[in-house]
Amino acid sequence: MKRQGGQTWKFESRPRIIGSATVVGPDEGEGPLSTDFDYIYDNIEINEKTWEKAERRLIEHSTELALINANLNKEEVQFYISGDLMNQIISSSFSASKLGIPYLGVFGACSTSMESLALAALIVDSEAGDYVLAGTTSHNCTAEKQFRYPNEYGSQKPPTAQYTVTGSGAAVVGHAKSGTVVDCATIGRVMDMGIKDPFNMGGAMAPAAADTLLSHFRDTGRDPGYYDLIVTGDLASVGLPIAKELLKKDGYDMNQTEFNDCGLLIYDINKQKKVIAGGSGCGCSAVVTYGHLLKRIEKGELKKVLVVATGALLSPLSTQQGESIPCVAHAVAFEAGGQV
Repeated sequence: MKRQGGQTWKFESRPRIIGSATVVGPDEGEGPLSTDFDYIYDNIEINEKTWEKAERRLIEHSTELALINANLNKEEVQFYISGDLMNQIISSSFSASKLGIPYLGVFGACSTSMESLALAALIVDSEAGDYVLAGTTSHNCTAEKQFRYPNEYGSQKPPTAQYTVTGSGAAVVGHAKSGTVVDCATIGRVMDMGIKDPFNMGGAMAPAAADTLLSHFRDTGRDPGYYDLIVTGDLASVGLPIAKELLKKDGYDMNQTEFNDCGLLIYDINKQKKVIAGGSGCGCSAVVTYGHLLKRIEKGELKKVLVVATGALLSPLSTQQGESIPCVAHAVAFEAGGQV
């Protein structure tokens, strides 16, 4: 690994994603990306008795499928890196107990997908492990119950509100002759713009996304046009325009490339009205990246993609005490690998 600038890791050995998997719930299965997911549950309960067990089942399922798609047994994987939105990241911890792989638990809220992947690539690139499994998960009902109001409460939500994705994505990173290359990763700073509304995640996270993108461009010497596609994690319809405007003020024209958001890609917000401003949650950028985007890279439709996963680092306690919402964003650049 070679550090570029102040915040970017350049992975010189070009580690690859050798297997990935995504599993989602019924709402995600009704969205425009349904054909890109490995498995779609037809019930929000995920065949479990509690929401927490449902969320755990999602990540257990995605990691099982990722290992199968990588053609590996769990005994061949040196480390497992995961996190989620539940208190003390219990969904990930319980899944780690079942897997039995040495475990690193991380918390970046909805940025966890790229945080865990960046660390997995760092481990492989530094030769501290041959194969590393990275994953994350979220469930609509566990998030609503913990951070806002349970769905059964029936509270009306404002137009800025987002809909937590029920889904999980996982990927195995290693060295191989084929597979999408993890080119580099830019680690974000925590930004706090004083927003306190837990129903305005897009507005709260947009400055962190813009800051990480600026750092990435400065560290690498690249401009937005270097990439075929740049996607933020889950800024949705409120936060994406804010991020675009902030970048424009700093001299970066995002019209040079396709600039989109995972929270807008996963749902059709015009038809799926209950998602309101779009998707969010740890599972949002995970399932869009490991499902939809990797498939587009593998098909040759995209050659260079930058995913900037965003996370609101609030907790139920901080919200109840009237604290503002600190946010972070982590970026990972992907390249079509071809055959070696």
